[in-house]
Order: sequence, then C-alpha cells, then structure tokens
Amino acid sequence: MNIARVIVDLSLDRYFDYIIPEELIAEIKPGSQVLVPFGHSRRLGFVTALVETPDTANKLKQIAALPPNKTSIPEKLLRLSEWMAHYYCTSMECAVKTLLPGAVRKASIKEKMIKVFSLAEPQPEKALKTEKQRRVIQFLKDEKSAALKMIMTMTGCGASVVTRLVADGFLAVSEERSFRNPFTEEVMPDQPLPPTGEQQAALNQFDRMLSGEEKRRVMLLFGATNSGKTEVYLQAIAKVIAQGKAAIVLVPEIALTPQTVRRFRARFGDEVSVMHSRLSEAERFDQWTRMRRGEVKIAIGARSALFAPFDNLGLIIVDEEHEGSYKQSESPRYNARDVAVVRGKMENAIVILGSATPSIESFYNAESGKYLLCEMKSTAGSAVPPVMTVVDLRMGAEEYAGNSEKKEDGDPAGPYSKLFSPMLVNAIHERLAAREQTILFRNMRGFSREMRCEACGFVPGCPDCSVSYAYHRREGALICHMCGNTMPAPERCPQCGAEGIRYPGSGTEKIEAMAHLLFPNARIGRMDSDSMRGVDAHETMLNRMQRGEIDILIGTQMIAKGIHIPNITLVGVINADQGLYIEDFRAAERTFQLLTQVAGRAGRGDLPGEVIIQTFSPGNDAITLALKNDYRGFYQYDTAVRQLLNYPPFGHMIILHIRSEDEAVCRECALYCRHELESVLNDSVIVTDPLPSPVERIKGKFRYQIVIRGERLKRLREKLRSLALTRYPGAEIYVDADPQNLM
Repeated sequence: MNIARVIVDLSLDRYFDYIIPEELIAEIKPGSQVLVPFGHSRRLGFVTALVETPDTANKLKQIAALPPNKTSIPEKLLRLSEWMAHYYCTSMECAVKTLLPGAVRKASIKEKMIKVFSLAEPQPEKALKTEKQRRVIQFLKDEKSAALKMIMTMTGCGASVVTRLVADGFLAVSEERSFRNPFTEEVMPDQPLPPTGEQQAALNQFDRMLSGEEKRRVMLLFGATNSGKTEVYLQAIAKVIAQGKAAIVLVPEIALTPQTVRRFRARFGDEVSVMHSRLSEAERFDQWTRMRRGEVKIAIGARSALFAPFDNLGLIIVDEEHEGSYKQSESPRYNARDVAVVRGKMENAIVILGSATPSIESFYNAESGKYLLCEMKSTAGSAVPPVMTVVDLRMGAEEYAGNSEKKEDGDPAGPYSKLFSPMLVNAIHERLAAREQTILFRNMRGFSREMRCEACGFVPGCPDCSVSYAYHRREGALICHMCGNTMPAPERCPQCGAEGIRYPGSGTEKIEAMAHLLFPNARIGRMDSDSMRGVDAHETMLNRMQRGEIDILIGTQMIAKGIHIPNITLVGVINADQGLYIEDFRAAERTFQLLTQVAGRAGRGDLPGEVIIQTFSPGNDAITLALKNDYRGFYQYDTAVRQLLNYPPFGHMIILHIRSEDEAVCRECALYCRHELESVLNDSVIVTDPLPSPVERIKGKFRYQIVIRGERLKRLREKLRSLALTRYPGAEIYVDADPQNLM
C-alpha cells in the first residue's frame, strides 16, 4: 500500500496517514504539498514521509489532489523543521510553517504568465502594409521573441499593429512565465578586489574547508570594522558557485538588505535573489519559486532567508552574527545563527559567522576548537582606527548644553540636560566647518522616556503594561513602547492638575531638537523606527548621507552597522550607560558590541575618525574595554562572571513563560508547570521557582517565568515541549530556548 504521512496546517503536533491515488504516485514524495480531506473539509498539508504500513487501524482516506503550483519543500529542510520543533519546544506544524512564505504555504498566488510574440513559421507570402509593421518584424528578427510592452517601447508602435500582424499570420503568440522583479535599479558590474594578506589567509582557510582538508564546517570570521569581511564573503561565494552549489547570506535587519543586495548583484548579477518581509506576497512567491527551481544561486535576506529551498546548498554566511535580531520573538523562537549551523551540518555546507564583536557563545566555540577561527585585525585600504575619548558626565554638569528637563524650549543653553558635552559640541562644529559628517548615537526613540509631574511626582503608565508611557513630541502623545497604546500628552498633570511637567530622559527626538538649537545651520537627519516607516525610508536617508546632503545623522542602533561613508569622521555616543544595568546577564556584552560597532562608522576612508563616548560610568569594564577596542579583554572579563553562575556558554538556558489576563490563573499555571518539571530534573540542572517577569504585564496579560540552567537538558526539553503544547485553561505556556532577552 502506498501511504503518505501528512502534517496539516493545524497546530495538532501529529501526522495523519493518507492513501496515495494511483495517478499521483509518481508525483508525490516527502516535502510535496497536498490537498487532503480532513473532517468535513479539505486542508493543505505537507508529506513528511512515505510508508508502507499505516499508524492507525482506521480506514484511510485518499489524498484529494496536488495544488496547482505543485509546491514541495526539500526533504532536508523538513528534517531541519523536525529538529527545530523539538529543540525550540514547539509544534511540528509551527516549525514547518516557518519554512515557507505565506503565499507559498497557502497556495494563494499563481505564476504570472505573459504573452510573448515571435515570427510565425512559415511567414506569409503577402507584403507588409505599413512602415510600423516592418519595424516590428525587423525587431523580432533581431530579438527572436518579446513581450508586447517591450515591442511597443522599442519600435514606437501601438498594440493594434502587433494585433494585426498576428491576425495576418506574421506573428505567433505563446505564453511564458514572468517573474515579478523586486529589484528597481540597475547596478554597475564590478570585479573581485585583490585580497589583503588577512583576506587571503581567510580565503585559504575557506579553501581547506571546501576541499575537505579542514574537517570543521563552521568558520568564525572575527574581523575588525572596515576590515573587508564582505569581500571575503563575495569571493567565498564565487568559489561555491563554481562548484555548482548555492549560498545563503543573512543580514540582521531588513534595512540592511538593499545595500547588501546591491553589492552582491554588482558581483553576481541575476544569480541573486532576495527574501524578506517587505516584499509583496507575489514577489516572495516568485523569489521562493526561483530558488526552488535552481534558477538563482544566492539568497540574501534577514532571518527567513535561512530557509531558502536550495537542494544543493554549499555555504551559509551569517553577517553580524552577534545581533539579537536573529532571534525570533514568536514561536518557534529560533536563533537563525544557531539554526544556520545545524542546517550546515545536515547538508554538509560550510557556515561563516562574521562579526567585529562576536557573541560570547560563538567565540567560546572558536576558542575551544569547535569552530575554525580566522582573524582580520587591520582596516582595509588607507583607513586607520578612530581616536576614542570618554567624557565623564558626572563632572561639570553646569558646563553642558542644557541643565533642565522642563517642557519649555528656551535657548540652547537651557532646555535639555547633559546631552552635549563641550567636547562633543566643539567636535561637531569642527566637522561642520570642514564639511565632514557626524553620527550621534542614542539607543532610545521618542523625545523622553516618561512624563513626570514636578508637584506630585505622578508618572502616567500604560494601562495594559507595567511600564510608563514615553513622550513623543512630534505626535504630541504619550506612547507605550510595549504595546503601542497612545494618549494625548496632557498640558497639566492628570492627577493633581499642576502645570509643572518634566520630560526626563533623552530619546533621539530630543537629541534632534537640541542639535537644531545648537547647530542651526546644519542639515540634520534622524533614523529610528518612528522616522523610518516608509518602505524605502532607510535607504533614502543613507543615500542622502552618501551624497553629502546631511551633516549630522542621529539614530538608534540601526545606524550602528552597515554604514560605509568615508566622509563620516565623528561619532558621538550621547549616553553609553543605557542598557548597561538592566536585569540581563548579556547587558555588558550588548553595550560593548554597540559601542564598538557604532565607533566603526567613523574614519572609514582617508580622513581620520574620532569617537566621543559620554557616560556616567567611565570605569565600567564594558566601556573601558570598548574604548580600547579590546574584544579579547572583554571576553575574558565577561566569561569569568558567566562561568561562576553557569550561564551560557558554560551551560544552556531555557525560560518557561506563562501569561494570562488573570494574575491568579497565571500564578497557578506557573506553579503547575514547576511541579510537572520535578520528575525530569537532575543534579546538573538549576530551576528557579515561578516568579513574575521583570516586566510583569504586557498587552493586558500578566507574565510569570521559570528560568532553567544546566548542561544535560534533553529529557527536560521534551517535558517543556509537552507543557508548551498543553492547553491550560485561561493561560498560555511557551518556551524560549537560548533566550536573548530576559525581560
């Protein structure tokens, strides 16, 4: 009996067996999308295996049909989804769903077909009637075939001319598949650059991996900012393509995709495809289809590009591998960097993890010999590392531009507190005089972190979350950064009616306002998630910066990476302390990484760079070591602390989350989960009691968590997965394996 084991698009975490009809036996294989009868309806599903014996004694139904597009997932990707379902403690359906764009999974988009015209064979013996007809015939003699739009553009003839030629038998009409092209601009081809000594050393190591001489399949490319890692990526991909294999390039943010794609298209042309959430459903369908059919060899994109459906994968590159954005916040809560390593192992593909500030986990794997370590310490070309200086914000408060946080704007010396030190102000003036550019970094959007009444101390908080509202001056509103709730900013205190309102804390919007007051003739731009809402807003702003139309660019972490503009010679970090003292063992690591990355934007050309870091904690190790650009020193400092507490990379960490609209139900469910874990605990595992999460309530739901640390967690992981799939009345249970955020 020919039986297909099918997983349907319902979160049941189980398979169903179906008989394969005789007429479909040749077409159905593991990975095929099928339409099956399910209850009183039909549902889409994917075949995970072909078996001879069913799992049930019940009478089996037949597969109803194949969808029109006959979609299939590579079998190796199916195996990867099984691993993800178990490691990240989610259902199999959820893991399979992650592999596919929605338009592919739902079979909701059809291939785009266009009419193509060519010369009919044989040609009629009668003469052509007009000069326009003769132009069309001559064009198609040269081009062989073309779509109507192209014929009209190139010959200057209308559609009626082509229609008449078809009717008279001069032209034949056929249909061809047409792909919706997401690339809107032409790029000039380029050639490989002569590698530097360090680049060549890295490529030599890659050659050893490619030939099999080096058995390790993961390389950590530890390259300083502006050391030329991208050229190593490009030349490594060329070697893989020469062997007939495909490559995936992951970037941490969608905003970085256009500039990466542009550079790769310049080198590889039409071999490049792109996959990210800003594409239309139809464009994603076409890009995925081209990958699946082997019509392109390179997939570039953010997290989801990892699942590009290549059959013959040779290389996965994870650029800026340390970035937290590679971790998905919804189920399955996977880390694309770690899944890239697993996919590489399953498909015998090489994985390159690139970063100037590698994650502690990746560098630990390199130091222990699990990964191959390649270092690139020198900057490419004539650039030299920037000069870095720390300004102690605790000293000389009266000297700073701004000594008040009141609502009134006033003059440049009064309306804001400790934003610009005299050193930073003078440095910016020098850049403006020299027509050089400046970046100002502040990793908080909005105008201020809260609104506070001077009279009674009242701070408005979000009714649905355990956080205060942030003030956004442009909108004239208080906005919750957790759930998006909004209320108009009051003129008086809502509690006591007093007029004295303060806005403490400085976001990018306040920095921008202060910069306009201090530097009235400067052209100032801002990049954060509030100002970059348009599809092309990020790219437009960077293009303006590249053309020299902006003197000062203010932004959050989106300006800390991916910007290569030689005329940027100054980077100012407004306050390096933000995020340094939160309840998260990765806080110091993130601070070090951000400071190092944003500092790397200065002095990337012939002009020397300068970085000014303002801080209330000049003696903090993360800041002092970032000042020296001493990654290894920071690694030794941070791992010494982590080893004492058995934090990653010395042990695994998993957080079991519980959330509910009812706090009592949330607590009861958390206690139930803690009790259920008792049966699978061992001496190597540390499990906390259920406690409210650091942010106790988000979007109207109370949150509890149980933190688990240890080394041998396989049995525990299966129990956690079982709990996550449990339907507890009034509560939701989910698991975050290898969490990047403890809040």
